[in-house]
Amino acid sequence: IGLGGNGRLIDWEIFNRPNKGSVNGFSHFAIRAEAQGKVIDARILHGDLPPPYQGELGGSRFNSFGWGPRREYLTGLPHFTEVEFRGEYPLADLTFRDATGKFPGQVAMRAFNPLIPLNEDDSSIPAAFFEFTVTNTTAETLTYTLAGVLNNPLPANNLNTVAEHGWGHTLDLHCDSLDPESIHYGNLTLATDAAQRGGRVSWQQYWFRGAWFDSLEVYWHDLNTPGPFKIRAYPADRAGEHNEGLLAAHIDLAPGETKRVRFVISWSFPNCENYWKPPQTSLIEIADFHSESDFIPPKPTWKNYYATLWPHAQASAEYALREWDRLAGETQRYHDALFASHLPPAALDAISANISILKSPTVLRLEDGAFYGWEGCHPSEGCCEGSCTHVWNYAQALPFLFPRLERSMRTADYRHNLRPDGSMPFRLQLPLGVGQSQFRACADGQLGGVMKSYRDWKVSGDDVWLRSVWPAVKMSLEYIWSPANEDRWDPEKTGVLWGRQHHTLDMELFGPNSWLTSIYLGALKAAAEMAAYLGEADSAAEYRTIFERGKAWADEHLFTGEYYVQRIDLKDRGLVESFEGKHDSVHGHSALQAYWNEEHAEIKYQIGEGSSIDQVLGQWHASLYGL
Repeated sequence: IGLGGNGRLIDWEIFNRPNKGSVNGFSHFAIRAEAQGKVIDARILHGDLPPPYQGELGGSRFNSFGWGPRREYLTGLPHFTEVEFRGEYPLADLTFRDATGKFPGQVAMRAFNPLIPLNEDDSSIPAAFFEFTVTNTTAETLTYTLAGVLNNPLPANNLNTVAEHGWGHTLDLHCDSLDPESIHYGNLTLATDAAQRGGRVSWQQYWFRGAWFDSLEVYWHDLNTPGPFKIRAYPADRAGEHNEGLLAAHIDLAPGETKRVRFVISWSFPNCENYWKPPQTSLIEIADFHSESDFIPPKPTWKNYYATLWPHAQASAEYALREWDRLAGETQRYHDALFASHLPPAALDAISANISILKSPTVLRLEDGAFYGWEGCHPSEGCCEGSCTHVWNYAQALPFLFPRLERSMRTADYRHNLRPDGSMPFRLQLPLGVGQSQFRACADGQLGGVMKSYRDWKVSGDDVWLRSVWPAVKMSLEYIWSPANEDRWDPEKTGVLWGRQHHTLDMELFGPNSWLTSIYLGALKAAAEMAAYLGEADSAAEYRTIFERGKAWADEHLFTGEYYVQRIDLKDRGLVESFEGKHDSVHGHSALQAYWNEEHAEIKYQIGEGSSIDQVLGQWHASLYGL
């Protein structure tokens, strides 16, 4: 769930796919102040909506262009004129201000989801944490009400129930029309422990149901009525769909007193499917070389890992409230360690904000807890599947914050992507076990896997894990000079990549170049150290020899005295033509169609004698591991 700078809950991406621009009905938080049986003021806990105001383009569900802001934004209801948003991920602190002076008090909100290095499970709780701080700035005792509203997004029949537990109150949203195995099945919970912390709680299972916009109008009337909210419920056969419910915390504050109120929004949509590509049906041999007769087709769906820890939304809400102090404290400790550094503010902002990708729909955890990632996200679907090795090569936060998750990527890759000849597709297919991508191996992705294995072993010190992946790591490295390598990367074991080299820019380089050869050299040196540690002295010696040979050649032939280059004759049509008919190149084109510019008689997409940031990245990538 996204949090806008004005306090609005946006981008509800809890349904196992991206969902940019979405809302969940009228879900929001609000506050009122009352004294002596009269409401003094009530506000939605939002600031002004930032422009533009002409509405939004999108599919029919979201298209409001020309109609103005969406009704669900609640812009027409009284709210705070100013909001100060301090975002230091994973913490967001919002201070609400009223320039009119009508609201009697000060209100702030802290929102977060736990981010605790080395504790991937507590960092995977499907819940949003909100803590409101209210200070009475008047000379009389006031009663403040914090109201949380949550919409039930499930199809008919919506079943909203309220329960009181020893640890808090819950508004639980579910439905009775979905099979628990359906990909649409799920539930949500809004919870508060206000009663356990000295407050009082009231609720409405359902907002008023009527014609037109009665539900919102009656809610605003209810919010401006003093005292506890009137309990409203409907029979199950009249439940319908898209019903808001409400939990409210009531606290009394003496003049100058400050109190805090906690809410949690949790969710459970446990069942995932491969919505972006129909599952493959043909068997492709994988690392353990099952025969076709042994092959058991995988289920078309799988469960989110969080569903194996918390069976429903109420369970994760309970865990969040019971463990709040510890979860918040350890998250604060991570935040303070990062933001106390002497890095420039712009760098801190960039680093901390980009770590939020680990909480976004860009990634997920498979049923066994393994980590899986896209290259990025479109508004409503993932972009470029498969924990793409040549993209995730360059991501450095996960292996140091959550090293077990990073190792799970190596394990899944070597288990499901290694072919009998040692080549590896660079996109892991889901559900696990459906087969492999048909595209060729990728030079920086496959060689980067060797260095990542080295790094992950060094970070963890886990010798058992290293031994479990080492045969596959070794096999993938030795594919470089294998006769089966159709791209002829280094058939003579020179330590230099010579042939056709697919890479992260979704193209190929031909001939020796420092960027990809540096990754090759790093992989050789990393493999030499791993082999030596595991007692394979002959392999270690061979890898070191190839490394020294390649390094010397690259320094002599690829370094200009200023920077490293690619050694290629761009006019040599034969260089590309030699790969004609050997697998497709890009988007189904042949090698010549993709890379030969007939008009200018030149090979396309090469670095040549130029310099590029990718070369810098390649050199840095190898040096990063102390190689």
